[in-house]
Amino acid sequence: MSHQQTSTPALVRERVLITGGAAGIGAATAERCRAEGYEPVVIDRAGNGIRADLSDPVDTARALNEALAGGPITRLVNNVGIVCPASAETQTLAEFDLAVSLNLRCAFQCMQALLPGMKAAGFGRIVNMSSRAALGKELRTAYAATKAGLIGMTRVWALELGEHGITSNAIGPGPIRTELFDRANPPGAARTLAIVEAVPVKRIGTPDDVAHAVAYLLDARSGFVTGQVLYVCGGMTVGVAGV
Repeated sequence: MSHQQTSTPALVRERVLITGGAAGIGAATAERCRAEGYEPVVIDRAGNGIRADLSDPVDTARALNEALAGGPITRLVNNVGIVCPASAETQTLAEFDLAVSLNLRCAFQCMQALLPGMKAAGFGRIVNMSSRAALGKELRTAYAATKAGLIGMTRVWALELGEHGITSNAIGPGPIRTELFDRANPPGAARTLAIVEAVPVKRIGTPDDVAHAVAYLLDARSGFVTGQVLYVCGGMTVGVAGV
């Protein structure tokens, strides 16, 4: 008697697009996504993913086309960002324009690129990486403005896209120990030490702290949570953010 051998089809892993996923919070998010069973698709100017200058809309479009060549992507983490520390008096127009393009326009462009696939699937998860600085912080005119704008877009998308099974939420990290944070807040500096002292849990956050929150919002079971800002800040927004 002959036995017919049948092959088990390969498991198709759901993909997650992560901008700025080569380092810091983005890299921790990519690693957490792998642990959750997703396949991270990273767009960054460095690393082993799709290389692109996300401050350039033309190069961003090219990278998005490359990412979507493998089919629709129904989960999006708009993580890429830049801090241009300066006083309101000295912030340059070039810095402001760069912050708008990288922190705000890129997220809008990525959402529009992935949206047809999400709508066709009747499912989508969008997580936008905002910041506690959106509530106001010294030396952060361009950064705070764009991160607050990201929250505004998050809420509009939640209202417009919910009927299609698509949620849109934002994460508001507080002080997180990354290369970007250390450049803006040198370790050992008086201002940095004051930040640590102001955190109720008395420590700087880690990229894994943020990645854990992102994983929750990406989960298919989080479909009744949309239009929200989840502050991962060690309690720093208590008494500052609205109830």
